[in-house]
Amino acid sequence: MTVTLADVAARARVSPATVSRVLNGNYPVAASTRDRVLRAVDDLDYVLNGPASSLAAATSDLIGILVNDIADPFFGIMAGAAQTEIGGPGDGSGRAGGEKLAVVCNTGGSPARELTYLTLLQRQRAAAVVLTGGAVEDPAHRAAMSAKLAKLADAGTRVVLCGRPPLPDSESVLAALAFDNRGGGRRLTEHLISLGHRRIGYAAGPLERTTTRHRLEGHRDAMRAAGLYGDGSAAGDEERLTVHGSYDRSSGYDATVELLRREPGITAVVAANDTVALGAAAAIRDRGLRIPEDISVAGFDDLPFSVDVVPALTTVRLPLFEAGARAGRLAMGKETPPPGGIATIPAELMVRGSTAVPRVE
Repeated sequence: MTVTLADVAARARVSPATVSRVLNGNYPVAASTRDRVLRAVDDLDYVLNGPASSLAAATSDLIGILVNDIADPFFGIMAGAAQTEIGGPGDGSGRAGGEKLAVVCNTGGSPARELTYLTLLQRQRAAAVVLTGGAVEDPAHRAAMSAKLAKLADAGTRVVLCGRPPLPDSESVLAALAFDNRGGGRRLTEHLISLGHRRIGYAAGPLERTTTRHRLEGHRDAMRAAGLYGDGSAAGDEERLTVHGSYDRSSGYDATVELLRREPGITAVVAANDTVALGAAAAIRDRGLRIPEDISVAGFDDLPFSVDVVPALTTVRLPLFEAGARAGRLAMGKETPPPGGIATIPAELMVRGSTAVPRVE
């Protein structure tokens, strides 16, 4: 049932005129009254009436792209590629044709902010939303996301996930383009094991992210298959050789310092992503150790700088630009969704100079 302005007024215990004043922002309203009205708007998921309000499923020329951190190349590459497809080539005249306006929404990794942006896009009757990167593995947030995306889809908004797994029991998503993080993590660690590494530390990402869990599961699958966990060997157990942190350089530095404290004999460090790997490499060098002669380092994502660091970083390549562009085409309705709405995008191992056979004393 459509929520009306009168419903919001009743919920906030004010007149419809007051609700209108708050939403239009063209008349002074007491701060406490304004907060009450906005809370009612959020509680009821009220969508502002626009020029197309007479159409139940009307959409605008707006497409929202949600990212955790636009300064992170992982998200910037995907968002840029999607925006290129959404904006279209244009005809050089400055006139808008079939293009849409792509708006990048930076959540800062906040689940609450993610929901807020989706609400704002719903009110603007966005034609589509593209959600990039891993999802938060909190049951309450997952339920809130499913409900929010269902409302968007019911209003005619196309929902595309790029680089994140599909939501369980959700039919509101047009397409989910999920990276094979688990397979990539497994192949990366298998490469290190094939070189002769047995004591391998892991600088992991945040605990609550799907990307973190899938990459770590792949790593641990490879370690277990090689008999390097739970057998009383010098490799130690899973938790002792894993340190969680953020997806940034300083986290990689701190995690590696802690790993070396826990297990001074490690011969390799696998990082949650390439940026974390840079921090890991700095920590290793600050201890007077060499890469890869003393300790090998590996990353994930194959970000543009990976080939230029010294030595060049062994990593797992994710086709970020290709995935972002495909998400943009799906959001625009220019590409047919994959069968069942789900596509797994393969990850490719890129072997470079930062990994080598461990030195024998």
